[in-house]
Amino acid sequence: MGTGTSTGQPTIVSIAERAGVSIASVSRVLNGVGARRDTVVKVERAAAELGYVPNAVARSLKGGRTRQLTFAMPDIGNPVYVAMVRAIQSVAKAAGYRLLLHSTDAVVDDELAVLRSLGDRTSDGLIICPIRITDAHIEALRTAAGPVVVIGSLPDGVPVDSVRADSVAGAALAVRHLHETGRRRIAFVNGPADTVPGANRDEGYRAALADCGLVYDPALVVHTDFGIESGADATEGLLERARPDAVFCANDQLALGAARALHARGLRIPEDVAVAGMDDSMLAQAGWPPLTSVDLGSTARGREAAELLLKRLSAPVGPAGPADPANAAEAAENSTPRTTTAPPRLVVRASTGRAAPDS
Repeated sequence: MGTGTSTGQPTIVSIAERAGVSIASVSRVLNGVGARRDTVVKVERAAAELGYVPNAVARSLKGGRTRQLTFAMPDIGNPVYVAMVRAIQSVAKAAGYRLLLHSTDAVVDDELAVLRSLGDRTSDGLIICPIRITDAHIEALRTAAGPVVVIGSLPDGVPVDSVRADSVAGAALAVRHLHETGRRRIAFVNGPADTVPGANRDEGYRAALADCGLVYDPALVVHTDFGIESGADATEGLLERARPDAVFCANDQLALGAARALHARGLRIPEDVAVAGMDDSMLAQAGWPPLTSVDLGSTARGREAAELLLKRLSAPVGPAGPADPANAAEAAENSTPRTTTAPPRLVVRASTGRAAPDS
């Protein structure tokens, strides 16, 4: 019969198998968060039969809580995630929680490991920003042993809260702005095509070109990683085969790299080539000229994600039995995934001044 680890110590996995319930249900019962009465009975009986002994440290925590939250992001050095960290920490700290940070480098296995680590009770809940969504992500989100909020877009039907940016509309704002300044050969330096932001920004770019009556030209489009060096290298390669009068970049890091490559060629910004980015991060005003960028609400998304997570942590899980209609309505509301979208906003700066008359 099931035991647990190789040392014979039962785990929440072995208890879940013995009780015939989910890992998440075992976690809730053992940590006193709340569960249906029949589930509590099954879990307590299975734990007793397997000789489960609660961890002394976890048992000493009030209500079985660690009072810690985790934020897992692809790149801890990206100013977008720095802005999110500040917003999340502000909300968490005000509610009496500490914030643990983890940089996944956008490695799928690392992201999955963080999701599964909720079963270890190192934190009470997780905010995660995956830039790729695989079937393994969806399964891990469905079976997570604690509350999760995703900052990013998810397929329909995934039962977790999410906070999205409208990258499609944001990319279209930037391209239409460049068209309005007189540009007609608008290049696009994008991130990896197999990522959610890369795909969404490509969609917005193409849609805006069509709206402006411009033809999509593959020679004006390049895909690379979301970084400054990558932006410079990609723009150098693009300039070898094409001469754009504007470069739209999928984030501000790429845009700074593109600006560096243009300067190296002796091209003036914005007189010869306009440059626009996305995210409106702290980098947008760090270069010269200051960068036009699309604000995707990084701070607002971080704050909203933290508030959604805290709501999940405070939501009561009632016992089985006859339900009061008001309580039933509240339970139904609590079980429904919440999705919010931050609207994009174009911030115009000197990098996209009007084209020179002879351009």
